Parts: sequence; structure tokens; C-alpha cells
Amino acid sequence: MTMVFLLGIVLVAVSLVLVGAALRTDAESAGVTRSLAVLEAMTDAPKVLTEEIDRPFAERVLDPLRARALVVGRRITGADAAERIRRKLDLAGNPAGLTVDKVVSAKVLGAVAGLVAGVLVALLLGASLGVLLGVGLGALVLGFLGPNLYLYQKTYDRSAQILRELPDAIDLMTISVESGLGFDAALQQVARNTEGPLADEFARVLKEMQIGQGRSAALRGLSERTDVDDLQSFVSAMVQADSFGIPVAQVLRVQSSEMRVKRRQRAEEKAQQVPVKITVPLIFCILPCLFIAVMGPAVISIMDNF
Repeated sequence: MTMVFLLGIVLVAVSLVLVGAALRTDAESAGVTRSLAVLEAMTDAPKVLTEEIDRPFAERVLDPLRARALVVGRRITGADAAERIRRKLDLAGNPAGLTVDKVVSAKVLGAVAGLVAGVLVALLLGASLGVLLGVGLGALVLGFLGPNLYLYQKTYDRSAQILRELPDAIDLMTISVESGLGFDAALQQVARNTEGPLADEFARVLKEMQIGQGRSAALRGLSERTDVDDLQSFVSAMVQADSFGIPVAQVLRVQSSEMRVKRRQRAEEKAQQVPVKITVPLIFCILPCLFIAVMGPAVISIMDNF
């Protein structure tokens, strides 16, 4: 009887295990079936329902954040801020497809990011409350002014590159005009055979002239988009030559000679600045090492004698 009882208990346990396994298999099958059904539904769903999920992270998160920052930035900046930023963008050559709205939103986002980064750094260094507030405020101001500093640096680099390229471009233009080409064809030769911001500006002048704008107006637009004095004087000379009927070849020859003289003068000016600039590293870097090498042994001998 004991063996029969034990055998019955074993059979009941085995049956319970089999029933549980069967139920679990059915549940797993049902779960897999539901997952496949959801996947099939999403695959077969209309594009309108799935485009929200398929949108990239930048469109789902960054664009709304940038829009809110733009609203805040417009409230903070003045009424003439848009015109001033547009002027800075033109002087910088509109780098990386920046627009006024992008710059305004970048100022707000930079201020927030700078504040958070400054506070975190101050907390990690264990600074006091006063230092924490100072670092946070400084980082906020630096983040807010970051886009302006970026545009200033881009403007400076672009102006310096235009200043370096202008004499050679005018020489090429002079040679082209003296060989029989017109002024527009000479501009096209410079835009086609050279690279850099000056070539891009000349190409833009040609495009503006092709769409119906006058030569003087296109050249004045070139002068307004740059802050290089030599280029502005060249544009003024060409506008006057076009207005009074002066031969272009003669004006270009005079401008080319003046540009070469100015380039030589700038090189001489930089050469004269070298002795002044080398004074700082000479005093703080070279002379201390020289004093150590010359006076060091004498100091050691004196210390040993005393």
C-alpha cells in the first residue's frame, strides 16, 4: 500500500508538471503570436502612423528644443538684433549654413549649457557658494556670447584670407583685361581659376549681374559683405570707372600697383613687429634658463664655501 501511495504521489506530481509546461508553452506561444501581430501591424500600418517613430532624434528632440530656445532668445535680444546678426553672418561668409534664428537659439542653448557645465565643475572641485555663483555666471555669459565669438573669429579669418588673395586676383584680372577680355569675363576668370572667399564673392557678383542687377550695384553689395579696406577701395574705384567711362584696364593697372605696394608694406610692418613680439618669450623663457645654466654653478660653489 505504501508503494502504491508513493507511486500515486509521483504520478500526480508528474501530471502537474506536464500541465504547467503545457500552459507555459501556450502562454509563450500567445506572447510570440502577439509580438508577431504587433510587428506585422506596424509594418503594414500607414506611413502617417509610423512616420513619428521613424523620425530621427534631431527632428523629434532637438528641433522642438531649438524652437523654444528661439522664442526665449527673441525675448531677450533687442529689436535690432536680427539685423546685427545678419550683418555678422554676411561678414563671416554665412558659415555652415547658419541663419539668424539658428544663432539666436544657439545663444540661449549655449548659455544654459555653460551654466550647467560651470556649476558641475565647481561642485566637483568643491568650491564655496560664492565661487560657485561666480563660475556659473561666468560660464552662462561665455555660453551666451559663444556664437558671437565664433562669428568674430570666422570674420577675422575670412578678412585676412581675402586680404592675402586680393593682390593676386587683381593681377590676374589686369592680365585678362589687357589680353582683350571684358571686365565681366575677367571676373569669371578669377572666380574659375582661384579658390577661397574672394573667388566665391566674385562668383556671387557674376550671378547677381546675370539675374539683372547692375554692375555697380553688384560691386557695392560685394563691398558691403566684407570689411576689408583694400577691397572696398578697389570696388569704389571700379564703380567710379564704370560711372565716368574710364578705361577699366587703366584702373586695374593702377589698383594692381597699389595693392602690391600695400602688400610689401604689410610684410615690412610684420617684420618690424618680430623684435617686439620675441621679447616676451625671451624674458620669461630663454633668459631664466640661461641664468640657471650660467649662474647655477657659481651659486652652488658659494653655498658650499659658506
